[in-house]
Amino acid sequence: MGIIAILVAAAASWVFGAAWYMVLSKPWMRVSEVKVGADGKPLGGALPFIISFIMMIVVAGFMRHIFAMAAIDTIDKGLVAGLGIGLFFITPWTIINNAYAGRSFLLSVIDGGYAVFGCAIIGGVLTVFG
Repeated sequence: MGIIAILVAAAASWVFGAAWYMVLSKPWMRVSEVKVGADGKPLGGALPFIISFIMMIVVAGFMRHIFAMAAIDTIDKGLVAGLGIGLFFITPWTIINNAYAGRSFLLSVIDGGYAVFGCAIIGGVLTVFG
């Protein structure tokens, strides 16, 4: 059941990310400085999507490990732990990377917001599926 929980949690967070970045596509494209084609769509094809899904599996897998070690086994604990991981681990690291790269703080807000809510989703799903 563990691998199913990890895959479902990763997929749920990844789908949320697709919606998050669709809604925020214009400001994200502007501040991320991603190269775009003549049609206005980012260059790079499917590879970033494949990599992002694989990385969601990695995140969900390790969150499951942390949850097992810390006895995080209810949805409320999973949501709070996920929010905390996104807010206090991933977002600060994102801010540091963007600060050194001289990127807009708005990029950190957009990417950090996804990390916070995406990890909360993973946390909730992992605790529902046990």
